[in-house]
Amino acid sequence: MQITLDNPATAPQPLNPYYSQVARVEHADGSALLFVSGQIAEGATLAEQSRGVFETIAALLKAHGGTLADVINIRTYLTDIDKLHEYGAVRREFLTGAPPTSMTFEVPKLFRPEAQIEVEVVAAVSRGSRPAA
Repeated sequence: MQITLDNPATAPQPLNPYYSQVARVEHADGSALLFVSGQIAEGATLAEQSRGVFETIAALLKAHGGTLADVINIRTYLTDIDKLHEYGAVRREFLTGAPPTSMTFEVPKLFRPEAQIEVEVVAAVSRGSRPAA
């Protein structure tokens, strides 16, 4: 098993240099698990922020040979659980296959005062999927 921590140059960069956005755990058969750090995005509404989050996650997965179809687990942190339907509508635009396992939490605030949502995912990529060069 090989573990690689990464901030892919082809994806939006982290807000600070003190964490890695992707942990790639590669197995001997060439398959891998991708652990994507919690992502936030700019936007005035929860829907705008949600779209930005999923676009960033898609770019991070792509940099490691994955897609949103490879997501097997998702954890969502919302500052207002009453807006779950707004987030859910955007999520369904991006996660169109079998739904991943999921947990959603309401939190009083996130590390950026303007952030209404933070999402982290785990994806399983098949053998032969490689990080972008």
